Amino acid sequence: MGVAGFFALGADSVLGSAEPGKSSPHAAVPRPRAVIHPSPPSSTAAPNQPAPPPPTPTVPPSPRAASWSPGRLTTPKPRKPLRDLQDLVPPPPPKTIALTIDDGPHPLYTPQVLDVLAEHDVRATFFIIGEQVIEYPKLTRRIADAGHQVCNHTMTHPLSLGRLSTKKVRREIVEAHDRIGQATGIVPTFFRAPGGNWSPATLDIIGEHGMLPVDWAVDPQDWRRPGVGSIRRGLVKCSPGDILLCHDGGGDRSQTVKALRGAIPKLKKRGLTFVSL
Repeated sequence: MGVAGFFALGADSVLGSAEPGKSSPHAAVPRPRAVIHPSPPSSTAAPNQPAPPPPTPTVPPSPRAASWSPGRLTTPKPRKPLRDLQDLVPPPPPKTIALTIDDGPHPLYTPQVLDVLAEHDVRATFFIIGEQVIEYPKLTRRIADAGHQVCNHTMTHPLSLGRLSTKKVRREIVEAHDRIGQATGIVPTFFRAPGGNWSPATLDIIGEHGMLPVDWAVDPQDWRRPGVGSIRRGLVKCSPGDILLCHDGGGDRSQTVKALRGAIPKLKKRGLTFVSL
């Protein structure tokens, strides 16, 4: 089965904004942000030919535990995308939040985000794109080596994932899953659909392979580049148990980096603790 034979997975549902910084579970958020390739691909494959698979790791990839529990996390509603940490079993300690970072790795902004997180001793959850893993395997490994959780965000970031055929959905998820595992040694145990665009087929595939779907509770819409202050205020308004959404790829994320540098200390000052899934 080639790359797709290494693992297998999927996802489905929709989200939008209800009040500033909060998401509604009823309307998909359009996200016209393309995966960007600021440098030529490292692959030597001929044009229109798939990139060669990475070498098989000497140690088989395995799941990485959440920061608060050594065991595998579950949820009583595995087909409902997670927005609240308290819906997980076991739940994290009180007054915790989860920062999630989407659409990388990016050669310019991911290292900056990692530096900010290291400065404040924060562990985050990165939802990464398979074709970016192919292009930047060392940077992908750096994310994992820094102690952050790595999760699946599809192979090519199709915003139409919820409308694709089951075969295409499976390929998007499984190939990304393989690439992430081979690059980092970590088997992703969470999946996020691009734009929160879920479908029954996606959720079926996730369920088949023990994956949990993840959405978000707080979206400062940093992908729109609304300004550092707007992003920072959106993040700081979060509540205990919230899953926060930010981005390190898909465009210019300099505002996100600056906003995180200001928001993280404010959130810690409120007594909130960051956890990784």
